[in-house]
Amino acid sequence: MPTDLADVRYQVALANRMLANEGVLDAFGHVSMRHPADPDRYLLSRSRSPGLIEASDILEFTLDSDPVEKPSVRLYAERVIHGCIYQARPDVTAVCHHHAPAVMPFCIAGVPIVPVFHLGAAGGETLPFWNQRDEFGDTNLLVVKPEEGRSLARALGPHAAVLMNHHGATVVGGDLRELVSRAIFMCQNAEYQLRAQPLGKVPTLTPGETRLAGTINAMPNVTDRTWEYWTLRLDKAGGLPPRPSRPRAASVKAATSRKTPSRGQKKERGRTR
Repeated sequence: MPTDLADVRYQVALANRMLANEGVLDAFGHVSMRHPADPDRYLLSRSRSPGLIEASDILEFTLDSDPVEKPSVRLYAERVIHGCIYQARPDVTAVCHHHAPAVMPFCIAGVPIVPVFHLGAAGGETLPFWNQRDEFGDTNLLVVKPEEGRSLARALGPHAAVLMNHHGATVVGGDLRELVSRAIFMCQNAEYQLRAQPLGKVPTLTPGETRLAGTINAMPNVTDRTWEYWTLRLDKAGGLPPRPSRPRAASVKAATSRKTPSRGQKKERGRTR
């Protein structure tokens, strides 16, 4: 587990920019990570568009989503999404909330996203829906109250993601790399599912195929490979977060080195995977 919190902040900033570059995030949405040394805190940016986030933007919050230090900047209104999920799911180390165009048709129509190709198994066999209106009536659809965040976390349950009616999706991961991989592959799966529907009935992966493929998709050798690939794409687009302490030539190598293992992965190091 990393001891350099500055580097962890850089990784969170990198994940935000990576997901923005891949079309999962736009001007809105956010990525957080549980604090590597204190599971009762998490790291989240100040209110800023994901593609612009820098390491210096990343702040510490309690699981009640209160900033640890009094902020001089604006904060995300929906940060309770992150805090409430971390409270409900000790196994979760990273969270992303987004409104990706690939998933929005399903969130609007209330149609389930189901795994239709092997990498789509990263999202699991089923994705639950959460309709804010069921408990809270008419709202502006933002999740800003603790009771709304807890309701969303209950709907998520043990799943890898939850679809939010007319709003978007919230995705979780055992570490930052698994989260990024899952969020991107879920969007690809949704796009393929939508494209295949005009061709006829869309068969899904079997539960066994989903379980086996999902297990492989979460392995470090897979998530390391995808992290490196998406980091390179971000670098080619000129979007890497600034890291003044390291030379530009080493930026991709530094960004793709494994720096943020989850607690679960640390335990797994002595086992064969």
